Amino acid sequence: MQPFDRVTGPAAPLLEDDINTDQIAPAIASFKPDYAELLFARRRRNAQGAEIPDFVLNRAPFRKACVLVARNNFGSGSSRESAVWALAGFGIRVVVARSFADIFRENCLKNGLLPISLDAGDAASFEDEVVAADGATPCTVDLVAQTIAGPGPKTYRFSIAPAEREALLRGLDDIGLTLDALASIVAWEEQMKHKQPWLQRIPNAEAVQR
Repeated sequence: MQPFDRVTGPAAPLLEDDINTDQIAPAIASFKPDYAELLFARRRRNAQGAEIPDFVLNRAPFRKACVLVARNNFGSGSSRESAVWALAGFGIRVVVARSFADIFRENCLKNGLLPISLDAGDAASFEDEVVAADGATPCTVDLVAQTIAGPGPKTYRFSIAPAEREALLRGLDDIGLTLDALASIVAWEEQMKHKQPWLQRIPNAEAVQR
């Protein structure tokens, strides 16, 4: 996955609770969806396919938003990973919300998207700054320093588990983290061949091969 260290750009305010994965990425009958177009498809376009001008991501300052700001329980509903793929396809690398659905948050971390939860006081202040800036001033999210600077005068600190931070910085999902330890795994397997050779034999091997 793409490593994450720092992004700078507009923060788009979608200040609602309980935004679910079906809203984020509606189910469609396609084996090769355009994930950027899929993002909030039912809110970005009407039944005739025309853009809805007042939806935040259709407004000029936010067409290149890299940060999305929401409120409580973002990513609730089904566990569909396409919700994260749609955000990433549009160009959003960070979601700042007061809380996240657990599975959605895990999907973010496995796909190089940074989920940030601020405490209630900082969240309200940051939301106010994002609304006041209206896309005219960017913010910078720095995973190395664990800070959000802008779009107003304040700098906000956020917390993240060290293992999650390291994986994002290095661009490693669970498979990547496992392969990162490949030399140790191979060495352990070689050691066990000699310590417990009976584990290397398959009982009734001829039947297994048939």
